[in-house]
Formats: sequence, structure tokens, C-alpha cells
Amino acid sequence: MRILYLDLDALNPTHLGCYGYHRNTSPTIDKIAAEGIQFNQVYTTDAPCLPSRTAFYSGQFGIHSGVVGHGGTASERRINGPNRGFRDRLANEGLAGFLQRQGFKTSMISPFGQRHAAWHFYAGFNEIHNTGKGGMESAEEVTPVVEKWLQDNAAGDNWFLHINYWDVHTPYRAPEEYGEPFADDPLPDWLTPELLEEHKKLVGPHTAQDIMMWNDRPNPRFPRHPGRLDNMDDLRRMIDGYDTAIRYVDDQIAIIVEILENKGVLDDTAIIISADHGENMGELGIYGEHGTADQATCHIPMIVKWPGGQSGITDEGLHYNIDLAPTLADLLGGQKQALWDGESYAPVITEGADAGRSELILSQCAHVCQRAVRFDDWIYIRTYHDGYRLYPRELLFNLSDDPWEMRDIAAENPDICREAAYRLMNWHDHMMETMPRPYDNDPLWTVMQEGGPMHTWGAFEDYCGRLAETDRAEGAVLLREKFGNKYRHP
Repeated sequence: MRILYLDLDALNPTHLGCYGYHRNTSPTIDKIAAEGIQFNQVYTTDAPCLPSRTAFYSGQFGIHSGVVGHGGTASERRINGPNRGFRDRLANEGLAGFLQRQGFKTSMISPFGQRHAAWHFYAGFNEIHNTGKGGMESAEEVTPVVEKWLQDNAAGDNWFLHINYWDVHTPYRAPEEYGEPFADDPLPDWLTPELLEEHKKLVGPHTAQDIMMWNDRPNPRFPRHPGRLDNMDDLRRMIDGYDTAIRYVDDQIAIIVEILENKGVLDDTAIIISADHGENMGELGIYGEHGTADQATCHIPMIVKWPGGQSGITDEGLHYNIDLAPTLADLLGGQKQALWDGESYAPVITEGADAGRSELILSQCAHVCQRAVRFDDWIYIRTYHDGYRLYPRELLFNLSDDPWEMRDIAAENPDICREAAYRLMNWHDHMMETMPRPYDNDPLWTVMQEGGPMHTWGAFEDYCGRLAETDRAEGAVLLREKFGNKYRHP
């Protein structure tokens, strides 16, 4: 058995052709989806990068692993404590360790562990190829490493290969000579001049006047990534930069597929395509960031082409990224590990049966502190720290009517908000009841007590000054009223 896992950082599935996008961003991915199973409602439990990948390989919610943020205590996995044996639990029970014990050679081509000092990310891997630039490497630097590994190993049996591509993550870096493949294609029709004018009034990082997080100063090395959006030409440059990055990565996947085909193992290789998180490209007025617990950030692609599995079907069930570990265990004839919080959806792959959940709870504590509940047509977002975006405590969107999260309808739907809060409370009770010993704390509140999300640290005063300089002084007044000295990192 061979398993290829393609981890495409910051890929919003709504920008893929197979998920309904009007631009031809992903012909290779689309073909793989047509030959396998396309999961339309898969979400990361914990966003963004470090919490998501920790959840994926540990099989745990962030509230259990302890990793919910990008800095401070809540960016470190909980230690096993006084009952730790010769190895910690992750070494054996994490996804990679599990595959290793099933007889797989586990290999990774990724700089991620070093990027976030997340050494637990490497647990259970036989070999790690660190491409060396901490996520700033372009595909032309990653693909040669992939090609060599496949030339040396593809024809062998029982391997699992994780490949990271970073080009879809800001800054958009497709080579200039790659051209402008979408210059003649319209923008998504929901991104109108009127909407952009509204977005230019918003307060917060990565909004239209502050694409670079807290300012509008772009890096001249990356002309596809503008610093601010003053007009529709700027907006086109932003969307085109993102979509071109997707197409550029899709070209790399075509190279990989060709190698597998030439080696005679393509049909016998499981191909899984996913991402650590999505990307807001206008949703909530945010551009080029994954900083909330909303639909755009937490919804991820999941495409599985499994030898002998279902072909050419889509699945609408609700699933987490952490559900892949027990799914692989089922498919490989192994046992679900005690560490894992996920649930298998193997019946979807083997039979096309429904195995979806009734609800999902999503978390983000790196840029904001939020938890969200995804159920039926709804996404309910509860905010504890808004990352200086002036969000209310509750946000509610009907994703059937409003997939781009343009109209918060929490005030008109108190009953739905109460139901969502009840679901969130029940999940939280269960998480605390099943908390790994000897811990008894929710790491979201650790983030709050340590001064708020890491990506807000030290930004408050300078950003309030910037708001006053960019005709948004009222926003600075509101931020000062809301935060004062509370939940602000020194």
C-alpha cells in the first residue's frame, strides 16, 4: 500500500474547479477528485497552521493537545506528565507512529516543524526532508526534492509520503514568467465595487486598507500580493495572485502524477489532497489571511482517491481533519488509538455510505480567540478576543443563503444562537470531562490570560495610530473602549 498526502497550505476549496469555482485553477486536482471521493464539508478543528497540523497528526482537538495558538504556552503540546513511559504517547499513537507500526515507511517533505518549532510534528517519521526556508520556499524548490524521493522510492511498497507546498500561502510567489493565466477571467461575482467600498471602512488586520496585517507596505519581491485594496484593479491583483498560486501548485501535482504513472504505481497509490486551513479572500472583509474561526478559514478541501474505493462521488457529511486518522486505521485494518478524538468515515470511501457528524466545533486562538459551531445551514461564531476587528460576541451566518458571510443575522435569530451556544457548551463539557490527566484547563483561556492571541502582541498602540491616520479614527476610539488594558500583551 502506498499513500501520498498532499498538504497544500492555505487552500480555500471554493477556489478549486471541482468545488464549483469558475476559473480553471485546478485541472489536475479536479481529475483526481473525479476519480475518487470529494468531501465537501471537511473542517479543521483548530486553525490556523500549528494548531491544525498538530490536531491532524495527534488526532486530538486542540483543547486536549494544548495547542491552539501560535505563541505562548498554548503553542506547546501538553507533556504526558508523571505517567509518561520510555516514550510519550504521540510517538506510538500519533498518526505517523500508527502508520509506522502498520509497516509503513513514513516520510515527510516539509519545513513545518522548524517553521513553528513544532518538533512533535516529526514524531513517527522515518525520514524528514526539511526544504529549509520555513515555508518561504516556492514550488520550484520543493518539487525537485519530491521527484528524487519518488524516483528512489515510488516503486516500493508500504510508504506514506507527506508533501507540503506553500505557494498558496501569502505572499503569493508564482514566478513572474508564469504569466497571468486569469487575466481574462472575471472575478467572483460576489466581489463587487460596492462591497469593496464597505470593506475599506473596516477595522482590523488584513482588511482592505491593511492587507499586510497592520499596515499597507507590500514586499516588492512579491508583486502578486498588494499591500492595500483601493480599487477593483487592486482586488483583481489580490485574487489573481491567489488563484495563480493554486494553478502553479496544481502543475506540480501533475508532475507527481506523471512520475507515479511512469513507475507503474499510480493506480495502486492512495492520493489524499487537503490543507491545514482555508483562506479568507473577502469573506468577513478579510483578504489573504486565515485568522478567524469562520467558514473561509476552517473549511478545507479533502479529496481521497483510494485503490478499490468509491470513484466519482461527492460526500456532504460533516467531518473534521482529525477524522482521517481513524478512517485510515479502518481502511488498513488497524485499531483506533486511544489518543484520537476523531471518528472514522471509512464507510464513505468503501461503500459511499453516510458517516457524517451532526455538528462540528471549530477553534481559532492565533489571531483571534473564537469558537464556532457548524450545523445544518448555520455557522455560529462566538468571540472572546476579536483580534482588534470589533466583532460582537456572537456572529451567525446562513451558509446556504450567504456562503460568503456578508450578513450577520445573529440579532434576528436568537433561538438559533441559543441552540448553537448549547451545542458548544455540551462539546466543552465533554472535552473537559475527557481532558488528558493531569490537566484541567482550557487553553483558549490560557491565551486570553497571557495577553490575547500571539498575532496581536504589541500591535495595539501602533494600530490605533494607523486608524487615526487612515480616516478610521472612530475605530481606534472603539478599540480603546473595548480593550483598555484588558487582554493586551505588554
